[in-house]
Formats: sequence, C-alpha cells, structure tokens
Amino acid sequence: MQHRALFSFSRQGKQVFKFLSVFSLCLLLTIGCNNQQQTTPDNNSQNIIDRVRIGTTLKPRTLDPADSYELAGLGLIYNLSDRLYTYQLGTTNLEPQLATAKPTISEDGLTYTIPLREGVTFHDGTAFNAEAMVFSLTRFIENGGKPSFLLADLIANMEATAEYELTITLKQPFAAFPSLLAFPGACAVSPEAYQIGAGKFNPSGFVGTGRYQLTEFASDTIRLDPFPDYWGEQPANQGVDMQIYASNPANLFNAFRTGGIDVAYQSFDPNQIKSLRQAADEGKWQEIASSGTAVNYLMLNTQAEAVSEIEVRRAIALMMDRSLLNQRVLENQAQPIYSLIPTSFAAYQPTFKTEYGDANFAQAKQKLQQAGYSESNPVTLEIWHPSGSNIRSLVASTLSAIAQQELDGLLNIEPRTVESASFFSNISKGIYPAALIDWYPDFLDADNYIHPFLSCSKGSEETGCEEGGANTQGSFYYNEKMNQLIAQQRRSRNPEQRQEIFAEIQEILARDVPYVPLWQTIDYAFAQNNVEGVMINPSQNFPFWTIEK
Repeated sequence: MQHRALFSFSRQGKQVFKFLSVFSLCLLLTIGCNNQQQTTPDNNSQNIIDRVRIGTTLKPRTLDPADSYELAGLGLIYNLSDRLYTYQLGTTNLEPQLATAKPTISEDGLTYTIPLREGVTFHDGTAFNAEAMVFSLTRFIENGGKPSFLLADLIANMEATAEYELTITLKQPFAAFPSLLAFPGACAVSPEAYQIGAGKFNPSGFVGTGRYQLTEFASDTIRLDPFPDYWGEQPANQGVDMQIYASNPANLFNAFRTGGIDVAYQSFDPNQIKSLRQAADEGKWQEIASSGTAVNYLMLNTQAEAVSEIEVRRAIALMMDRSLLNQRVLENQAQPIYSLIPTSFAAYQPTFKTEYGDANFAQAKQKLQQAGYSESNPVTLEIWHPSGSNIRSLVASTLSAIAQQELDGLLNIEPRTVESASFFSNISKGIYPAALIDWYPDFLDADNYIHPFLSCSKGSEETGCEEGGANTQGSFYYNEKMNQLIAQQRRSRNPEQRQEIFAEIQEILARDVPYVPLWQTIDYAFAQNNVEGVMINPSQNFPFWTIEK
C-alpha cells in the first residue's frame, strides 16, 4: 500500500508533476549551458590558478630599499626591483641588469662609467634614465637608513654624464664595487614616488622597475602582481601571494603539509626540516637545497677579561667539535666551516682546520694551563645569543657541556640570552665577552666576510678597535698588518693577487682568533609536486619569477 501510494496521483498531483517536469527540463538545460560556457575558464579564474602561494615566517620591517637591511625585506625588494648589476641565477657570477655592460674603470680605480638600459619604466609610468639612478643611489646614502653606510663610505660623487650614462667616483679604490651595486637596496626607485632627506622612508610601498609590482602589503599577507610594462621577460606565473606566519614555524609547517601553500621557505627548525625531507624522499613533495653563503661563528671580545689572552682564545678554537654540533643540534643540515669566508668562494682557506682541527681537548687544556688556569682557578666565559634563537641556545648549551666534560674544570661556559633588539645593539658596546652570531652577506665577494669583521680605522693593540668593522662586530680586534692587507685586496683588481692576500688574511685570523667560524648554512625550501622552477640563490635571495604551477 505504501509503495503504491508513492506512485498514485490525483488530478492536482498530475498538474504538479507536469510543472516539476518542465522545471527540471529547464534546470537541466540551464546547467548544460553553463557547463558548456565554463569549459574555457575566464581570465580571472585562470589567473587565480596560476598564482603562486608562498609561505614564510619572515615579516618585513620595511620595503624601503634605503632602510631595509634584513632578509625578509631584501628578499621582496629583490623581486620587485632591478639593480645596475645582478647575479646570474644560482651563481655568484655578476651580470648587467639596468646597466648594459660592465663599467669602464679609470686607471686609478676611482671612476666608474656605466652605460644604462633604455626603454625602462617604473611601476608608476615614470621613465628610467641616468638621472633617476643618481636620485636612487643618492637617496640610499642621504636618507640615512640602516644600509646607507655600504655606499656612503665609498662614493665621493655621482652624476649623469649622459641621458643613459652614469659616472661614479669613489673615495678610494674598491675592487668589489660592481658586486656591491648588486645589493638589493641599491635598486632604482621612481623619483616621483620617493623623497630625499634624512628619515624620509616609505616602509609599506614600493615603486621600482622590477618584474613585479606591489599591490598589497598587510600584516600577514603580501601580494605581488606582474608588471605588464616590464622591459624584460615576464614571470612564469600570474603573481605571488605571500602568507606570513610571523615567528611561528609550526603554522608554516602545517600549512605546507596540508597543501595550504605551494612553496615554503624560511624558516623551519631542524626537526621540521628533517621531517619534510623524509617526506620529500617518499615523493610527497619536493625538497630544494642550496649551500648558502651565510656563516655562523663565535665572536670573542679581545678586550674582555675572560678571553683577552690569546692562549685562551686558541683553547676555545681547539675545543670546538663542529661535527658534533652538526649532528646533535643542526640535524646534519649545515656544513662545518673553518674560515669566515664560505666554501663557495675561491678565496676560502680552511685555516682553522689546519691550525686547530676539531675536538682537540688535550691541546685545549694545555693552552689553558699555560695561561695559568686550573680547576681551582678556571676561566668563566659567558656566551650570549638572542633569546629567540633555539639553535643558538642549543649550541651554547652543547659548548657548555663539552667544556664541563672534556676540559677538567679549566673552562666554565655560561650561556646567556637577551631579546634580539638589545642583543644586536649591545654587540658594539663591548658588553659581551663572547656571542653566537650569524652573518648574511651584503654582496657576494670575499671582502664582505673580512672587512666588516677585521678592519679597524681607529685603535691600537693596547686599546683595541675604537672605530671600524671589528668594533661594530664586537671583537674589538686590532692588527695593523691586517688593516694593511685588507686595504691591499680592496685596491687590487688582479684576481690572483687578491687570492694570495686573502690567504694571508685567513692565516692571521686563525692565529689571533677574534672569531671562531662554526658552520655554513644549507638553505632548504619545499614545494608541492605541481610546482616547478623553485631555486635558492647563493645570496639567499629567492627568485619568484621562475616559479610556475
């Protein structure tokens, strides 16, 4: 009965059935028509599909190239801008970008004449020329931002000697000057969008000449769209959406694993990288690894009582066990290093390995005893690091344990932490006898690992460095021979001669031990399997325009 009732219709029911039949037919026709229209997606739908979603924990402080001096901001500026020179992707080889050729250099090494590219426009439609480049570099210097010293210390004068010719005069010869011009902040910016003047910065905007233009800059989201009037090759994608998981690697880790982002880069902790690498080996996604040019080291304040004696500093160099640090702390995700210059440069000389090796505890104890220390009169050394760095915390704890277990009470290492802002501002004040620090290069030349650490423009062996790189980096190291060698390699335009000078510099560095090099980074990015073209440059800059889905 109940089954038959389902199919029994009154006259009224038949009218309703007829209506529903006609309605269903119209609905099917409508759906069919719509499906037919959607077989070819509209441009907006396709653009969304072709956009790349990148996740990171790095939050830019500013996008003003005259003030940006952190990896987060410089990485974005690199993708939004052009410089006079840049590096061929994946290499340390310099090539012209807004310049059309290498500079012509005067006999005295002071005057650089640079031909410029024509037909380039800024994102706001302003034409690029030599006057615009002079404006950009002048602003970089005179606005007084964090990186301004890079050019201010070198450039005496700039002028547009033709509409598309730039002439720069230096204060003193500097062989690596073209490499310095590849620094992301030394890019061209529109004279119509920026001002020259101390402190006149635009932290949340960007108007340059690059492949991408900035269309959104929020606290946790950044949007880059292709610049349709770019003079060169367009990006392989329809734009980039960056999601910032500020200082929270766990959220970045989970977002990538669940497919919420296409590419993840900077920064995971070692255990997360280990997990992601294992899954990449299983084919779940891609691992992209690159031997970086960032170095990690222990700074020793040569004016601090605990390490003022050279034999104590040498004992610390002897006790370092880089393999142990790499295995226990870094999950084999780094490369032990024996100089401040990374292995990717031809100038690299492993002088600390030759001089001290690793884990030479017997010799370390001998050095400490020669300096008059004993179990009842030990050296007590505070090693400081930023409180937000879990890796440095583990390194400091491991060094403390090594000293306790292997040096018979001759050296007590006490880890100390302070928040990051105070840590970096205190380095040059001489507050810390020792500190664990990393260094990301401003430009890819061996000079950038030597001059900022070892040069001193004012000081003496008695007082230490009062002005100069060694003061800024907290070692207060002074050596007149070192100053002379640094000046010589900066003047020389002979690559072989520079190599010889760098070799001698590294020998003195190992002998005097104002710093102990520890490891060189290996950079990791991870990409979903439907993504191609992800690469990491030696400078840690991450090109967005090569990525496609």
